Amino acid sequence: MSEHEIRFAMGNDALAEGAIAAGARFYAGYPITPSSEVAEISSVRLPQVGGVYIQMEDELGSMAAIIGASTSGVKAYTATSGPGISLMQENLGVAIMSEVPCVIIDVQRCGPSTGVATKPAQGDVMAARWGTHGDHSIIAISPSSVQECYDYTIKAFNLAEKYRTPVFILADEVIGHMREQYVLHGGEIVNRKQPDPDTPAGDYAAFDFEKYEDEVAPMPPYGSKWVHRMSGSMHGALGFAANDGKSANKNTRHYCTKIDKNRDDIVITESFGMEDADYAIITFGCSVRPAMAAMRIAREKGMKVGVLKLVTIWPFADKEVKAVLSKVKGVVVPEMNLGQVRSEVERYNDRKIPIVGVNRVDCEIITPGEVLAAIEEVAK
Repeated sequence: MSEHEIRFAMGNDALAEGAIAAGARFYAGYPITPSSEVAEISSVRLPQVGGVYIQMEDELGSMAAIIGASTSGVKAYTATSGPGISLMQENLGVAIMSEVPCVIIDVQRCGPSTGVATKPAQGDVMAARWGTHGDHSIIAISPSSVQECYDYTIKAFNLAEKYRTPVFILADEVIGHMREQYVLHGGEIVNRKQPDPDTPAGDYAAFDFEKYEDEVAPMPPYGSKWVHRMSGSMHGALGFAANDGKSANKNTRHYCTKIDKNRDDIVITESFGMEDADYAIITFGCSVRPAMAAMRIAREKGMKVGVLKLVTIWPFADKEVKAVLSKVKGVVVPEMNLGQVRSEVERYNDRKIPIVGVNRVDCEIITPGEVLAAIEEVAK
């Protein structure tokens, strides 16, 4: 790859290339549409850069394998769709509990269960946030173009490494399979924090997060001089199981605060036309595209409409959404589900302005006309 290679390819190609550009060298997964091209491309590209590709027996094993690879010091990822996300939730909890950085690419399709294979949806928003049990925070990023598939995959790995956490990429069938020009480029690459080389082997504690302002302890690879113990149980600073209330309280709060306290470093949004907007469209992923078209049509009709694009779905962009709700007369939330993001937006609607969803779960993408009709309804 040249320093700035230009390619015309599908989003799934950009997801795989973004992972490799971020330094990922291990993939484990089980093919499932509409994510299969990520596995196919990774199976070719990873050996070319000294990496490893493993096709696993199922998605449970896939998640376990990337946890193991990551603890060995290798940036690791998997790709799947809705049914696979359901199967990965148990080991996702292990990754959260053990603070193992990894990236899960979810090219969403219509569900629940087998649903409609290879048809688009955006129904995994809450599955990414709350699919695994227990209190925790999570990071989830949703690209809306092929270029963003590449750029935000690199970002996802950087956040995973920086905060020792799993990160979701919530793509969808539309973005995964559409073909656009994108630029492969270098960029900032973040690697996980390592112990000071002079730290004696016996002094290292893998979960002594309270010593660090960002609440993230260093994470050396397995096999180094520092002993790194892991457990799916609550644990103390050294990693030994500690099934007491004090440890449970401390760790559970930590899994939330290490992300929530750093939300300004994590959350990404983009605004279009919001400076003078009377009405706003808040959306994400493939639904950004009809939203942008509807905004342009509305402005041609003399309506002052803006768009708030949520790149980061989790942690939720509460500050940015509150700022929009404080200034507009109404909001439209297009999404290919029955209101999973709209329910979050409504939590911050202190002024009780109209908030209207544009929701499709019939495997057809939302159209600009549907978004425009909702804007006109809000403006009545």
